[in-house]
Amino acid sequence: MNILFLTLLDFDSLDNRNLYTDLMREFCNNGHNLFLVSPIEEMKKSEEAKKSEKTKNENANKYIKYSDNCVILKPVIGKIQKVNLVKKFFTTITLQDKIMKIIKEYTSDVKFDLVMYSTPPVTFNKVVDYIKTRDSAKSYLLLKDIFPQNAVDLGIIKTFGVTQIIYKYFRKKEIDLYKVSDYIGCMSEKNVEFVLKHNDIGDKCIEVCPNSIEPAVLDENIDKIALRKKFDLPDDKFIFVYGGNLGKPQGLDFLSECIDANKNNENIFFIIAGSGTEYPKVKKYFDDSNPKNAVLLSFLPKAEFDDLLKACDVGLIFLDKRFTIPNFPSRLLSYMEYAMPVIAVTDKNTDIGDVIVNGEFGFWCESGDIDSFNNITKEICGHDIIGQMGTKSRKYLEDNYTAKESYKIIIKHFEK
Repeated sequence: MNILFLTLLDFDSLDNRNLYTDLMREFCNNGHNLFLVSPIEEMKKSEEAKKSEKTKNENANKYIKYSDNCVILKPVIGKIQKVNLVKKFFTTITLQDKIMKIIKEYTSDVKFDLVMYSTPPVTFNKVVDYIKTRDSAKSYLLLKDIFPQNAVDLGIIKTFGVTQIIYKYFRKKEIDLYKVSDYIGCMSEKNVEFVLKHNDIGDKCIEVCPNSIEPAVLDENIDKIALRKKFDLPDDKFIFVYGGNLGKPQGLDFLSECIDANKNNENIFFIIAGSGTEYPKVKKYFDDSNPKNAVLLSFLPKAEFDDLLKACDVGLIFLDKRFTIPNFPSRLLSYMEYAMPVIAVTDKNTDIGDVIVNGEFGFWCESGDIDSFNNITKEICGHDIIGQMGTKSRKYLEDNYTAKESYKIIIKHFEK
């Protein structure tokens, strides 16, 4: 099949390792012809131009031929990741036109059989409808974000007052995106239930198509002590790591509370590694409190972050307790990939805790319940279960969350 894939993720090669490149590589390996739209933010494009000493056409779109059956198109857009609502709004409303332009420029002689796209954003409907009309293509939505309700849950957008205009705009775009989608793949069962409850899906196919990766081969000879020295970490403690986005959705005030509550626990050490809109706030906490049982690291390249995970014992997932939507953070897969048990500290509406507990590779407690969190840390450190849970964590990943499995879920609709 000829496939068009739309995403906000910025990559220049399918050799990158993440949710989307791993899945697209699976399509590519199975002989499908791919055109991938991966925007680059204007600021980053300008920085690249300066490094390469190219000053002319530095904002021009890029066409990258990755392989004989894969092309990556890179329209230049405004800043959209990890910015405030106003900047995100203005970039989002101009996004479709820029993507449409590069698609028309480079794919006018291509007839697509399938257009795939992920949220965020919810504003791909115009592009999807264009390809469906032009080529009689089918459409598949990989629903990774339920917006704007997630912003409503956090109080970023109101359904009344000044920001209700923004809410109504994005809610209409969300509805339009569902309408134009022939198939909707959700991250979990609770995601399917939520979408069906709050939207008129009609007879569309909606199913679980979970976050997935192509797991790295586990190195059984990892020198954890050497890796801990590399990152200047203690070698005599259980190391709990939180890695990823440091934003409002994570409810990071409670993460700080958990660190404070364990300041006298000589068995535990915390690592916070990531970037995002709340990074300055987290850094201020570290500067003011100077916790002896924790360290804050800024953004690490993928290879460095993987080495960091290999040095740790337990993965942490945090979500704000106000969420009514069932988030399912993809960071879970990184922990599972390196055979780590996971502690999920979230709202009650996500089923990520159910998956972890039922899979017997970790624990769950509600965000804000410090006593439950402390009891979990005592249990996981007080028994010889980290290794057992880690083995189950990796096995669960291999059985349920691989790119091969996601590929099978999607392609079965087109094998007829």
